[in-house]
Amino acid sequence: QDQEENKGATSWPEFYIDQLNSMAARKSLIALEKEDEEERNKTIESLKTALRTKPMRQISSLFLALLPLFVTRFIDLDGLSCILNFLKSMDYETAESRIHTSLIGCIKALMNNSLGRAHVLAHSESINVIAQSLSTENIKTKVAVLEIMGAVCLVPGGHKKVLEAMLHYQKYASERTRFQTLINDLDKSTGRYRDEVNLKTAIMSFINAVLSQGAGVESLDFRLHLRYEFLMLGIQPVIDKLREHENSTLDRHLDFFEMLRNEDELEFAKRFELVHIDTKSATQMFELTRKRLTHTEAYPHFMSILHHCLQMPYKRSGNTVQYWLLLDRIVQQIVIQSDKGQDPDATPLENFNIKNVVRMLVNENEVKQWKEQAEKMRKGEGGDDADTEQDEREAGEGVHRAQAGQAASGRPHGAAPRDEPGEGPNLLPVHGQPPAQVSRSSANAQGGLWQPSCQGLRHSPGRASKGIQTSGDGEISPVQLHCASVENNQPLSASLAAPLGLALKKKSIPQPTNALKSFNWSKLPENKLAGTVWTEIDDAKVFKILDLEDLERTFSAYQRQQVAPGSSVPPCGLNPSATRAGCAPCPQRVCESGPHDAIDDTLSSRHKVKELSVIDGRRAQNCNILLSRLKLSNEEIKRAILTMDEQEDLPKDMLEQLLKFVPEKGDIDLLEEHKHELDRMAKADRFLFEMSRINHYQQRLQSLYFKKKFAERVAEVKPKVEGKGDIHVCVLAAIRAGSKAVLQSSSLQQLLEVVLAFGNYMNKGQRGNAFGFKISSLNKIADTKSSIDKNITLLHYLITIVEKKYPKVLRLHEELRDIPQAAKVNMTELEKEINTLRSGLRAVETVRDKFVAVVSQFITLASFSFSDVEDLLMEAKELFSKAVKHFGEDTDKMQPDEFFGIFDQFLQAVTEAKQENENMRRRKEEEERRARMEAQLKEQRERERKARKAKESGEEGGEFDDLVSALRSGEVFDKDLSKLKRNRKRIANQLADGSRERPVTKLNF
Repeated sequence: QDQEENKGATSWPEFYIDQLNSMAARKSLIALEKEDEEERNKTIESLKTALRTKPMRQISSLFLALLPLFVTRFIDLDGLSCILNFLKSMDYETAESRIHTSLIGCIKALMNNSLGRAHVLAHSESINVIAQSLSTENIKTKVAVLEIMGAVCLVPGGHKKVLEAMLHYQKYASERTRFQTLINDLDKSTGRYRDEVNLKTAIMSFINAVLSQGAGVESLDFRLHLRYEFLMLGIQPVIDKLREHENSTLDRHLDFFEMLRNEDELEFAKRFELVHIDTKSATQMFELTRKRLTHTEAYPHFMSILHHCLQMPYKRSGNTVQYWLLLDRIVQQIVIQSDKGQDPDATPLENFNIKNVVRMLVNENEVKQWKEQAEKMRKGEGGDDADTEQDEREAGEGVHRAQAGQAASGRPHGAAPRDEPGEGPNLLPVHGQPPAQVSRSSANAQGGLWQPSCQGLRHSPGRASKGIQTSGDGEISPVQLHCASVENNQPLSASLAAPLGLALKKKSIPQPTNALKSFNWSKLPENKLAGTVWTEIDDAKVFKILDLEDLERTFSAYQRQQVAPGSSVPPCGLNPSATRAGCAPCPQRVCESGPHDAIDDTLSSRHKVKELSVIDGRRAQNCNILLSRLKLSNEEIKRAILTMDEQEDLPKDMLEQLLKFVPEKGDIDLLEEHKHELDRMAKADRFLFEMSRINHYQQRLQSLYFKKKFAERVAEVKPKVEGKGDIHVCVLAAIRAGSKAVLQSSSLQQLLEVVLAFGNYMNKGQRGNAFGFKISSLNKIADTKSSIDKNITLLHYLITIVEKKYPKVLRLHEELRDIPQAAKVNMTELEKEINTLRSGLRAVETVRDKFVAVVSQFITLASFSFSDVEDLLMEAKELFSKAVKHFGEDTDKMQPDEFFGIFDQFLQAVTEAKQENENMRRRKEEEERRARMEAQLKEQRERERKARKAKESGEEGGEFDDLVSALRSGEVFDKDLSKLKRNRKRIANQLADGSRERPVTKLNF
């Protein structure tokens, strides 16, 4: 009896359920007084407190064991439905009041234990109704709703419910697209800083939870799919604006969003072997898709999709948008649906199981293949033998082509190029020795792991008596030298003495305590040192300045062995037998039009012609194009040629084209036969006929063209001096300036001294004790990688040393500023051009015709200018030869473009390495700054957590409250954030050897 009497007290769920039902019924019947509103709010706050408190403390201990918990009874009496009904039926005033906030608080309190949380998640409408509360303008209510939904994303089975709830809210709020209200609230200002920051923090924590939880934990494609919705709504510019609030908690959520985005986009780009994919560029996305599908069986279907997309309706009226929406949803579902046919997001198309559809198509294809195979076996065509023979023929032809290509390049089959990175000394292949053995000897010659066989030398015709063979540049092959010494029972040093003669005195070079990586330079022979820059260089001074211990530590030979790159793949990415294996034929062949089209076009064009044409059709067509560009009549062209173009009607380029259409004897004979049909002649035929009537037509054209072109050609090979002697660098001036630069540069000489010291300290044996090296070795400095960090090369280290110890060397670019222009000069082409000028002048002088009077003055002036050019050429060649000898190079083999190109390439590499060093310094500083900030934030959060615990009273905090608190502060993302930062650091290190490949940072969408 006492129990029944107490059911109307505030300690019983029935009281609150009756009150909720009463409030929901009275909401629109009468206007509430202020006191009534306060009473209602107080009642709901009491319910929230009761739901948060586990046992009913007011009941005596006698009945405690007999009564269920308050939450359990509230659930049994369907109290959740009462709250949800009240939320659904609220009017505008109630929705904007504190009552709304308290009702959401009741649901949050109910979810604070496992039983209540399971009941809320199991309810068919609960999350949808909670999402509807986002339509209120009350910021506290919105924050509470977002915290609940964000925390539900972290609960097993809750993530998909939240996505479905947001889809429900899209329809409820008449949004154009899902999440539109969230982005609008994220962008707009409320006026009060604290409320605004709290709302924006809640939105960002919800977005991060949606992106990183559920299917987003494992699936990159799902994260990309979902994030694309936010990007299309313009979230990135809004994030940039939110940085202005300078709130640490908000910034933490913004950092997580951007770092997760960058990580995902880098991983996605790796699928295409890129650093970044611009998803705003339709062109780039199409090209990547096309390249990915080219030479695959899917390519014809891709072409079919494009073809039918072109046929789609494009008018703005009607259902055009819905067609594209359907196509979009089909593709979305293909991407995000799992292999088991499960959809992690709300299904774009219901009852559309991708796996079942694909299985049907696969089965259909398999049946087709089995039928074809059965038919083939039935006919007994012996296809396997035929395929095998064809494979062998193609393989044999491939080997012959490879050998022919290598013979043309001057390199034996299987041999590595000279002094390539990672190779040992050059080895000439022994007759009868397989290429694989040559490569193996190259790799192990220094380490003594494999002794080369001398059998090939003993049995090779014409070599057994010689014992030692030299390479193309006079150097002795180590393999043959070793073999010769073994055959003659002589030590290796005795074998060396005869061919090399007396060696120079060994240098006093400090020795490292451990083996170092080698610098693969090309030593300069000692007999070529005289009169070169190397006689002025003393690398012994450098050893006193260098930190040799640091150099040894950075480039130690002891490191983790790297995996060798895989075998080469054909350029198109196909196995040679791919076509026979069932691959679709090359799409280019599919798209080619047959020869019948061209024949039909030609026939149709001939039917249209009403004029007489006797010359070749293609020649006539090209001639017509030229005449249409000239825009002159035949009579005007004729007059211009006879008067040596006094009125400048014929441009140089048109004269050059006219020379291609000089009437040939066969043309003239044909045209003479039809001269009585002049009026019926086609335009090109008539032009050629009338030009053939001009005496010495071809000679006149050539002379006129040469006259117009002469000044331009001279300007290309002769420097023009203007004003106060400022030289506009042309080809000859470029050679002279570049030669003077390398001869006079003190920075270059100092740099060579440092590089020589590096090489002598790092190299041993034949590569060591060098007095000089070939300048081409400068571009191999970057091939030696650090054993500490593979992104650091010897060039990076060299620049660091130069900046600290030899700052004057940094003027290198200024002293060699003329090198890039000189590297473009091709001496062979230059001399050919001058010879063309010389022969052209002679041709003009020998022609005796009426126009000689017009060009006589030109010949006199041109001859005078040409003599200046010849003098300048001789001077430039002499200066260039001096520069080449200065570095010990061969003047007969070295051309300006190659010589200066070496320096130009090295200067570019130095510039890039300097920039990379600077980037690495900045990244290191940024990482240190972030680490300090992280430590401070962690310490601050720990202090706040302890303070909150200290303030807590007898009321216990629940699991769901802890989840919401962790989500609000961003602690729930700490582990992922740390992982992303580690990954970003690793990726940044991998990309460090390239300002050529920039790491993806913040992107505006």
